[in-house]
Amino acid sequence: MNTDLTTAEAADQARVTLATVRHWCRFGAVAARKIGRRWAIDAASLAHRVALGIRRAKPAAPKPVVFSVENMVAIGGSRWTKAGKDRVYLNDWATYAGLETGRYNTGNIASASYQGERISNSQAYKILGSIDKVWFDAADGKLHCRFGITESRVATREDVWDAIYSGIRAAIAAL
Repeated sequence: MNTDLTTAEAADQARVTLATVRHWCRFGAVAARKIGRRWAIDAASLAHRVALGIRRAKPAAPKPVVFSVENMVAIGGSRWTKAGKDRVYLNDWATYAGLETGRYNTGNIASASYQGERISNSQAYKILGSIDKVWFDAADGKLHCRFGITESRVATREDVWDAIYSGIRAAIAAL
């Protein structure tokens, strides 16, 4: 029984292009031999190659994002316990929101950008004033924030909070 396939038959079985099958033949990814100008491809070798490709194509299961005291401390939070409360404060929340500031020696903002776009220094101050505190509460397992008194034209307080939340999730996923 002949178990050799033509490149067209192999491409049809593997659901790839003719060029891919020829590439596999040239570089030894499948057992094949030249007969004149055509390739004779071993069917069992092709089946094995296709099975390898299917195994590699399955994406790895995404790492679940778990809000926990340990993860919050690992991304830079400060743990605080007092009067029966167990919290992790994220004092560098502006970084998670995507707010980057350069400062003068006096402490005043010299330059600012929000999520990659340059913004005025006054708008950066307003974004910084729009969120007062960000913390993780171990009792309920949730992130919380206390809004500040200012609001920027660049982003509402809710937009900033959404950016912080997404940034924290991304930082935990990267652990």
